[in-house]
Amino acid sequence: MKEEISIKVNIADVVYPLRVALEDEPNIRNAAKLINEKIRTYRDDYQLADKANLLSMVALQFAVEIVQFHEKKWIEDVNISSDIAEIAQMLDETL
Repeated sequence: MKEEISIKVNIADVVYPLRVALEDEPNIRNAAKLINEKIRTYRDDYQLADKANLLSMVALQFAVEIVQFHEKKWIEDVNISSDIAEIAQMLDETL
């Protein structure tokens, strides 16, 4: 069973108490830090003050990055599958 700890993270000036697995704590804290950095960037660059708009823009940015990652991974998987098929064919021809 995973050991859990209680932590508090601050996102957009709201403190969230959480119970998390001990090994997940650094990732959660880093994620909260990254969210707050993106919020500051959008607030400064686009003069947005509304927290809902700032959080929406940050969520959109992260969602786009996830979609791009999955698309890239899919393309890489297709390329790897193609390479494996080509190697298998070469082995068949050799044997």
